[in-house]
Amino acid sequence: MLNIILVALAVVALLGVVLEEKIHINKAKTTLFIGTISWIILFISSSGTEGHESVIEALGENIAEIASLWLFLLAAMTFVAYLNKKGMIENMIYIILPSRISERALMFLVAIFCFVFSSLADNITATLVSMALILSLRLPDKKTIKFATLVVFSVNSGGVSLITGDVTTLMVFLAGKVSIIDLLYLIAPALSAVVVLAVALSMTASSETVEISRSHSKEVRQVDVLIGITFLCTIIGTILLNIFFQIPPVLTFLTGLSLMFLIARFFNEDIDEDPIMEYIRIIEFETLMFFLGVLMIVGVLKEIHVLNSLVQIYHVLPPFAANYLMGLLSAAIDNVPLTAALLKAGIDMAKPEWMVLTYSVGVGGSLLVIGSAAGVVAMSKVKGLTFGAYIRYFPLLLLSYTIGCLAVYGMGHLVFT
Repeated sequence: MLNIILVALAVVALLGVVLEEKIHINKAKTTLFIGTISWIILFISSSGTEGHESVIEALGENIAEIASLWLFLLAAMTFVAYLNKKGMIENMIYIILPSRISERALMFLVAIFCFVFSSLADNITATLVSMALILSLRLPDKKTIKFATLVVFSVNSGGVSLITGDVTTLMVFLAGKVSIIDLLYLIAPALSAVVVLAVALSMTASSETVEISRSHSKEVRQVDVLIGITFLCTIIGTILLNIFFQIPPVLTFLTGLSLMFLIARFFNEDIDEDPIMEYIRIIEFETLMFFLGVLMIVGVLKEIHVLNSLVQIYHVLPPFAANYLMGLLSAAIDNVPLTAALLKAGIDMAKPEWMVLTYSVGVGGSLLVIGSAAGVVAMSKVKGLTFGAYIRYFPLLLLSYTIGCLAVYGMGHLVFT
């Protein structure tokens, strides 16, 4: 009876995520409520001292995992929030892009920019910045939708190769399934899929010249440049310190965040009108609360051994096919709970298969406009980008996703076998 109740609550939470736009209840509120209630029910139903202590230990492990993820994301998102507010990211775009460029060339530049930028920043910020650029060009609606489709796929693809870019990649890394070096091997296959999509979309692009306005560029200040350099050094330091000394990324990023605070103070940037600590408040806390709720729900399902059924898929299908299917499934089901469930289910796979899973759950959501945060953000910004308008590009998106999966699988076996 207990299992039925807890599974039913998990299903309600999943429906709350899928139907968020219909029921008008933020998915963070739904998942957090059901996650906490599920653990309370589990505590109440635990029998005897041994059972109670087992639940306490399980909750402690669950909270520790969540805290590591939370603190890492908080540090990374605070850096990005500051640099975005100060106009550093916008200025970087105008430095990279020429004032005049052909539509076809712009498509490739946008694809590469989104890919690189989303590996450093979260998908939401990368999409917002990229869509602001596309909308500033004032292209016809049909062309804007085409660019938006490319942005969504490129942003999701770029995020899979670094732990700073995609939360599912971070989750797989923290679970010890892949190392930072393993993730770096994803760059070439993921980029190849983006290039395939850019080539396919550019075949119908015109050769007309597009003018890029620079009227919105802001003054570059020394302190902002220094903080930007600190952010890049923090990312590089995270990779190197983890490779050579196995230092957890969360520790390196919190160190980088503390340096950011000290630099702002040294340059007298930490003033009453704009305190540096306030940038923690403007990050996407709704996203963090959603992760918290989801991981608590999955922790309960692991404790009652419900997730074992997910392993059966990997007994029926070869690992590559099962991982490919999980990517398709992530277009309909939020990839965070899906990834969390897969990691908790005790699936036994070789390193190349884990690399394919990392790619598939990170990029598979691009197949539908509602399948990823990047798609939802783009849909909210672009008039005419509806479910139907986006799905017209489904064959090209599926082709690119499939090529990406095959390339990752080939790369994995080439390197590790």
